[in-house]
Amino acid sequence: MDRILFGDNQFFGVNHMSEEKARAQAMKFRDTQDIMRVLDAAYDAGIRVFMCTTHDRVGEIADLVRANPARYPDLAFYPCLPYAHKYANSVGEVGILETIRRFAPGGVLETLVKGAVSAATQDVQKLMEMLVDAELKRFAGTRMPIVFVQNVVTDLLLGLKLDHLLAAFAAHVGARHGAEAGFITMNLPLLVERLERVGVVNPIVCANVNKIGFRMSGGVDAYRDVLRARRCRAIAMSVLASGAIPPREAIEWVCGLEGVDSIVFGASSAQNIRQTKALIDEAWGLAPAATLRRAAV
Repeated sequence: MDRILFGDNQFFGVNHMSEEKARAQAMKFRDTQDIMRVLDAAYDAGIRVFMCTTHDRVGEIADLVRANPARYPDLAFYPCLPYAHKYANSVGEVGILETIRRFAPGGVLETLVKGAVSAATQDVQKLMEMLVDAELKRFAGTRMPIVFVQNVVTDLLLGLKLDHLLAAFAAHVGARHGAEAGFITMNLPLLVERLERVGVVNPIVCANVNKIGFRMSGGVDAYRDVLRARRCRAIAMSVLASGAIPPREAIEWVCGLEGVDSIVFGASSAQNIRQTKALIDEAWGLAPAATLRRAAV
């Protein structure tokens, strides 16, 4: 797993502190080429992983990357699924069975039959596998070493005590797609405990990790204990707490935690990408001082 990952929240109007900023960002990146310019800046800065939703626009990005192997020889995607808004909108428009028919792979009749069987037998696991396969079709032919479950699903399954479905997801993406499973959550301590119970040991977990405990269910101390014990491979997100903590202070604190393996961040300009990466490189000792000085300019 790379130490520094680039995320996509800024491209699709996600900001946990300000709806106004979220709308402005969504307007700024209405065109896929605008997204590609920022992604190119991240790639040229040495970041080789794009951790992203399965938004239709990301599918367009995957098409561009696949069509330009010389430009992006090392770029890897870490898809995060499902893209919940897509399914919610579709269910509201056409209903549950039509949504399954629309997004599940295979021919129309085959899909309808499978969907009907799943509905009749309550075979949620089979339905999950169908939808995972459908969402990952757009990434065929790209590097995709890790596939994540979004926190909206991870934490819902934790709340319903359906932990076995998380284990089933891990088994399926490994067997069908040759990828490791990752889990995004707002409660890292609880998730790791539950995954261990169903046989998922040392999981890849992405969670908010920041100095003020922003969206860290269970509290900073509980996170620190799990991380220190190396019970998971941890990716820290929202390290700036949506802008509540100054960048240097936030990054130095997170990089100083024992057990944090990677950091994912989003940025909307080349300058912000270079500056943030330079701060992480400096805190983790990943680059020579001269390189850090050039990146900060």
